[in-house]
Amino acid sequence: MENGSVTSDFLLLGLFSHTRLHFLLFSAMLAVTTVSIMGNTFLLLLILRDRRLHTPMYRLLGQLALMDLMIVSAIVPKMAADYLTGNMSISRAACGAQIFSLVTLAGGECFLLAAMSYDRYVAICHPLRYLVLMNRRLCLQMTAGSWVLGAADGILQAAVTLSFPFCGSHEIDHFLCEAPALVPLACADMSVFEYLMYTCCVLMLLVPFALILASYGLILAAVLRMRSVEACRKALATCSSHLVVVGLFFGAGLFEYMRPMSHRSASHNKAVSTFYIIFTPVLNPLIYSLRNSDVKGALIKCRAQAAALLSRIPAVCPIFHARAK
Repeated sequence: MENGSVTSDFLLLGLFSHTRLHFLLFSAMLAVTTVSIMGNTFLLLLILRDRRLHTPMYRLLGQLALMDLMIVSAIVPKMAADYLTGNMSISRAACGAQIFSLVTLAGGECFLLAAMSYDRYVAICHPLRYLVLMNRRLCLQMTAGSWVLGAADGILQAAVTLSFPFCGSHEIDHFLCEAPALVPLACADMSVFEYLMYTCCVLMLLVPFALILASYGLILAAVLRMRSVEACRKALATCSSHLVVVGLFFGAGLFEYMRPMSHRSASHNKAVSTFYIIFTPVLNPLIYSLRNSDVKGALIKCRAQAAALLSRIPAVCPIFHARAK
C-alpha cells in the first residue's frame, strides 16, 4: 500500500487491541450485540404476529426494529471477525458497501423517527381523526420515503468518498469504513466534499430533527391544555420513550457528522460510532417494550399461547404422556 493508491484494499485498525482488558470489553460488546439482535428480532416478530399491533404506530416501530437489526448485522460481524482472525483488511468494494449500508440505515432511521413523531402528534392532538390522517397509504409512503432518502444519501456518500485518490498508508483508524474516517487519507482538496457532507447532514439530520421538535412542541402545547391529569400523564408517558430514542440517536449523529474536520479525532469517532451502531439499537426494543402497555399485552398473550402449546405436548406424544403419568 504505497503511493498512488494502486491497491484497492484498506486496513482497519479496529476498536480493540489484543489485551486482557480489551478482550473483556470485546466480550461485553458481543453480549450487548446479541441482546440487540434478539430484542429487535423478537419485537419485529411480535408486531408481525399480533393483529392488535397492526396499527401505524407499530408498523413504524417494526421498521425501526428492522433498521436497527440490519445496522448491527452489517457492521459487528465484520468487526468481530477482524478481531478474532487478525485479518484487518477490507476491499474497496466492501468498504463502499459498509458506507452505503450505514448511511442508508442511519439516514432512513432519521426520517422514520420524524414519521413516528408525526404519528404521536396526530394520536394526541387529533385522536378522533387518527385513522383518517394516519391511514395505511400514508404509513407506507412515509416508510418507503425513509428507505429511499436513506439509500440516496448512502449511494452519494459511498460514491463520492471512494472516488478520491488515497495516497500513502491505507490504514483506517476505525473499526468500519465511514466517510469521516476516510477523509484524512485522501490526497486531494476536500473542501467541496466537506461542503457536500454538511449539506447532506442538514438534509438527513437537521431537517428530520426540526420536524421532530415541531411535532413535540405541538404535543407539549396540547398536553398543557389538558384538564385531565391522567390524560396528561398518559400522553407524556407515551412520548417519553420516543424522546429518549431521538435524543440518543440524533445526539450521536450530530456529534459525528456535523463537527468540522479539524476538530475530529479517531478516538471520538470510534466512541460515537460504537454508541449509535451498537448501544442505541439495544435500547430501542427495551424502551418501547418496557414503557408500552400494548407491547406488554402482546408479550403476555404470546407467553400464554406458548405455555398452552407446551401443555398439550404430553397428550400428543405418547412418550411424554407416559412420563407425565
